Amino acid sequence: MVGTEFFGNFDLASAAIWLFWIFFAGLVYYLQTENMREGYPLVTDDGKESPNQGPFPVPKDKTFHLRDGRGDLVVPSGQRGDRADLALAQTSTAAGSPYVPTGDPMLDGVGPGSWAPRNDHPELDAHGHAKIKPLSMLDDFAVSSGTDPRGKAVVAADGEVVGRVTDMWVDVPEQYVRYLTVDLNPEGTGKTCLIPANFARIKSDRVSVKSLYGANFANVPGTKSDSEITLLEEEKIMAYYGGGTLYADPKRAEPQI
Repeated sequence: MVGTEFFGNFDLASAAIWLFWIFFAGLVYYLQTENMREGYPLVTDDGKESPNQGPFPVPKDKTFHLRDGRGDLVVPSGQRGDRADLALAQTSTAAGSPYVPTGDPMLDGVGPGSWAPRNDHPELDAHGHAKIKPLSMLDDFAVSSGTDPRGKAVVAADGEVVGRVTDMWVDVPEQYVRYLTVDLNPEGTGKTCLIPANFARIKSDRVSVKSLYGANFANVPGTKSDSEITLLEEEKIMAYYGGGTLYADPKRAEPQI
């Protein structure tokens, strides 16, 4: 009989099930530790390391070699010191008490205006080209349907006309408009800013932005280049408009009935 002399009384079925349980336990350990590459070590509300980190240790750093000569990235990001001293103050010493901004919440990266420290490089397509570019620099792109916002006035939430749309930034591979360029002073200075498309409502006679008031547009984060936008710049611009939904007017932070 096969295995009688070699295995003796060894139970192959028992060995198979035990090997499965060992493999399964190792898989759970591996997946859980890999899941801890962001957000760990855990911290308390005041930024100190939490006394309870869970049963699994933080994984060792892993190095990724980035494409297009952009160097290396070491993760987990939770060990890089991403958390900075935020401009927030706790309203009470009681655990769980809310925090309130102590500076300019729309620029300090807190609350709905929070942003992540992404790479300060443009997002690239599969061919290594910047994905998002101004429509004015794309000779083979044109507005084929919908309302063209170029030339329309931009109206803030308080009714102030802050400028006019002069260009659109297109996600080339997706063929989708991501940002609108606004000339904030058509009279002369040429100061511009970007409006994320999802914060703009394009109407027949104007472009409406409800998250900001007229005075807020002067501080919209800008871009280093007129032809590209980096991931970090996108984060800060989106966070500024997001923060405006709560912080543009103190009344917005009050209870709503």
